[in-house]
Amino acid sequence: MSRPQPATPQPATPPRVAPALHAALEEELDAAVALRHALHRDPRLSGDEADSRDLVLGALADVVPDGRTPDPVADTGAMVRLGAPAEEGTPAVAVRAELDALPVVERTGLPFSATGAAAHVCGHDVHVAALVAVVRAIGRAGADALPAPLLAVFQPREEKAPSGAADVAADPAFVAHRVGAMLGVHVQPELPRGTVSVRGGPVNASADEIEIEVHGRGGHGGYPHRTRDAVLALAEIVSGVHHIVSRRVDPMAAGVITIGQMTAGSAPNVVPETASARGTVRALDADRDEMLAAVRDVVEGTATAYGCTATLTVVPNEPAVVNDDALARTVAASLGGRRRDDRAGGNANGHGGRSGDADGAGEPTGLVLDTTFRSCGADDFSHYGDVLPSLMLFVGTTPAGSTPGEGPGLHHPEFSPDDAMVGEVARALLASVVAAGAALVATTAEPADPLV
Repeated sequence: MSRPQPATPQPATPPRVAPALHAALEEELDAAVALRHALHRDPRLSGDEADSRDLVLGALADVVPDGRTPDPVADTGAMVRLGAPAEEGTPAVAVRAELDALPVVERTGLPFSATGAAAHVCGHDVHVAALVAVVRAIGRAGADALPAPLLAVFQPREEKAPSGAADVAADPAFVAHRVGAMLGVHVQPELPRGTVSVRGGPVNASADEIEIEVHGRGGHGGYPHRTRDAVLALAEIVSGVHHIVSRRVDPMAAGVITIGQMTAGSAPNVVPETASARGTVRALDADRDEMLAAVRDVVEGTATAYGCTATLTVVPNEPAVVNDDALARTVAASLGGRRRDDRAGGNANGHGGRSGDADGAGEPTGLVLDTTFRSCGADDFSHYGDVLPSLMLFVGTTPAGSTPGEGPGLHHPEFSPDDAMVGEVARALLASVVAAGAALVATTAEPADPLV
């Protein structure tokens, strides 16, 4: 499927958030932090987000325009539109925030920590609270403070298939809103605090699960020549697939293969008949299909070399998140400030230099702009990019004095951004919404049909 491109050029003068709208957002942040605590304290897993959705809709009830009700989407999600109705043919800027938590037992020790077997250790509670603050601020200040309507999408099932984003993108209710640009944001501990990263092109990798099963001939551990050792064959397969990136992938392209689970045997003196492994194959700008084909070559060829047979099952998950170049340029210009990659001592990986502070940042976000960050993490936000121009931003969480990557990261039981991150994410979102809306209005061309 060809990726749609926006018809709008970058505005000559980067748009800024109206002072009244900026002030309204600041006034909403305390309530947004309280909402974040409520979501964090009582998380819901993928597919079971109805309670979280209802909590969000309750927080927005007094700013939804009269006569307009939120649209249900993807079973347990919801959408709220501010500004001109879709029936008038006005394209909207959509913002996605994820409702679901992970099946992890939290170890943060926070006073609002979750106590069950689910936890918001990926920052989704921050994303949702920030988007609620943005919607409420627009509702109070008036949607005419925006260049284009806003569609807030509270999406279920980001963490687990079937993909909530894929279901939203294909839902007729979403299509009817005539979305011209899609925005998302993610907190990122690989970036220093006070940084927002915006760039075009691939920023998150595709992610496919692989399941390998090796079949041999079992037997006695003292008579290995009578067996065909499935464990040995699997061990060589695991070693072999980890060499694929270094020898079968263009060194200028990014990809990674990880085997995270191996299972075999029932006793130390028995050569088992079967052995299995599971892992992931991720491609940022490496060729996804070529990587999977190489895995199959290694699995089947290595098993044969050891007198065994093997099967490879690929469970497709998410395509790569590819940011629209024009939308990225427009939003980056609106965020303003000195770029982090231009600052003394910085490098292409975003480490080093005077990172972690916000000097040189532009209004209204108070964040330093980074244009280098990307990772082999994955996100189902990629499905929006398959049907309309989309942009994922990343906001750093690592505090000054700490090195990104050393503390608890995404999905770790101790990961939890501090409450001030709600405001930082909200400011970045609001500035991006204004910029994207101005770009939509700047053209007389029709926005791409999301289904084309």
